[in-house]
Amino acid sequence: MRGLLRSVLLAAALAGGGYAGLRAWPIGEADAKISLDGDARRGAYLARAAGCVACHTDTAADGPALAGGAPLDTPFGSFVPPNITPDFEHGIGNWTPDDLARALREGVSPEGEPYYPAFPFEFYADFSDQDIADLWAALATVPAVAETRAESDIGFPFSVRSGLKLWRAAALRPSDVAPVLGRSEAWNRGRELVEGASHCGACHTGRGLMGGLDAVPFGGNDDLPGGSAAPSIRAEALREGGWTASALAYALETGITPSGDVFGGSMAEVVEQGTGFLDESDRRAIAAYLLDPTPRPVTPATDEVAQLR
Repeated sequence: MRGLLRSVLLAAALAGGGYAGLRAWPIGEADAKISLDGDARRGAYLARAAGCVACHTDTAADGPALAGGAPLDTPFGSFVPPNITPDFEHGIGNWTPDDLARALREGVSPEGEPYYPAFPFEFYADFSDQDIADLWAALATVPAVAETRAESDIGFPFSVRSGLKLWRAAALRPSDVAPVLGRSEAWNRGRELVEGASHCGACHTGRGLMGGLDAVPFGGNDDLPGGSAAPSIRAEALREGGWTASALAYALETGITPSGDVFGGSMAEVVEQGTGFLDESDRRAIAAYLLDPTPRPVTPATDEVAQLR
């Protein structure tokens, strides 16, 4: 009996030590220092391109802009997009531009806790300091909404937020949108949006058992929140479906497909709250990138070359 008790106590001590180690495991880089002046108009455009408005606004319930989105039901639990208006109690009024930078680029809260990957921060990893400053300026213009959002309902063991540090080490793949040599300006702009801000892969790429993105991007996803699905948007699949660059750019503006049908579900919201607000040149850039028959693999330009472009 004493031997069993010692074994139980030892196991408990090891488990406690492991949990304490996870809690103490630092994540993210050193604190960002965002000191640039932001352009609110550019920030508002980026907020549309990045899906901030679509995700953080409950349009089905006619909710206030950015005051919190509809719950996202997943196999890991129900995630509720938070209020990101400047309200000090219920929103991000107590944040700083540096807090926003860490949240977007690293998925780390002002308290140093990791965010769940329902928030697609991995696609925002390449946001520049100017991007952050512009977004911050735009968010400051949004009316503060003193509205409490329901808490996310996440089952054990996924509710142990410290465990996300292990997930990040094993499955996190931050975006890379560096310019690619030999490609046009439009193609590189499309790559920047598709692989980065507009995070097309968050829905159109499948995920493994632990929620990490599949190695083959844009092959479709049958396990979206709420039980919906997203089709493959690889070039061959799009072309087989009758998509052309003009048709795809038009659909991103209007939601109307080549067959005369309209997007439904979350893609309709993406158009209504996001891509429908983009410049025509950006919609065409997205189409050019997605319909390129060989957009991957690619070799990003070196830092020195990128600085010259």
